[in-house]
Amino acid sequence: MRIVVALGGNALLRRGEPLTSENQLANIRRAAGQLARIVEGNELVLTHGNGPQVGLLALQAAEQATGEGFPLDVLGAQTDGMIGYLLEQELSNILPSQVIATLLTRVEVDPSDPAFTSPTKPIGPVYTAADAERIGHQHGWAMAPDGKGVRRVVASPSPQRVLGLQPIQWLLSHGTLVIAAGGGGIPVAAMGDGRALRGVEAVIDKDLCSSLLARQLGADCLVIATDVDAVYLDFGTPTQRALRQVDVEALAEMRFPAGSMGPKVEAARAFVANTGRRAVIGSLDHIEAMVQGRAGTEVVPAGSRERSA
Repeated sequence: MRIVVALGGNALLRRGEPLTSENQLANIRRAAGQLARIVEGNELVLTHGNGPQVGLLALQAAEQATGEGFPLDVLGAQTDGMIGYLLEQELSNILPSQVIATLLTRVEVDPSDPAFTSPTKPIGPVYTAADAERIGHQHGWAMAPDGKGVRRVVASPSPQRVLGLQPIQWLLSHGTLVIAAGGGGIPVAAMGDGRALRGVEAVIDKDLCSSLLARQLGADCLVIATDVDAVYLDFGTPTQRALRQVDVEALAEMRFPAGSMGPKVEAARAFVANTGRRAVIGSLDHIEAMVQGRAGTEVVPAGSRERSA
């Protein structure tokens, strides 16, 4: 199969862990060990989140004495290179004969997307409410609740077009495991006369971009790997229940938090609705079983039977 696997930022850096190089490397090594299970016999494209990492770089830049730093599109490219390098190296250590390539991938967005005036994408560290108020005021950042803490939120426009599909296709046809569209891709938009592309201050949702990339590549399956084992209804309440298999029409009627599970569900729904193929959301630790349809939440075409735990 041709499989696109989207690795969540929280799968690469667990909630509550400090943003240290040691923690990131340990989690990437763990991720590589799981991903190696599904390489043989498949064409694999890996995408990954970068919310914690790009937010940390932005914070470090803002705290410099000059107060100057690079915009989010450039910081996104930096994190793509860093995370891609670590994934490539750890996968190569496990699969020394496998050819692996990491690509920086630009993704076009609409400069008039309403997301630019309504930031929702959490990035960077988790703060207490008091620290978040102080830091947000100091830097002029929008802040919003994320779990039990508060994080900076930035614009997250919808991906319109993944640029550079041809080299990805060529590499796949030559047996290469490709790491691409990290962090949702590097956001660019047509400015002025509509021909020149410029980087924009945003972070594209990785799951929505992965869904678009999977459709454009003609993937057989989209796997969204995160830090929970399934999609839950009424999550965090006594009545919560895991969805094991749900058809795409039923899923469209359900509502999930915009800053966490919502984009993952929408990404899976869009892929299945547009291709008639399957998508799976679940824990990175169960990725082999997810590909085989034995774990996670499987989103299937309309008319299939829904199962819940």
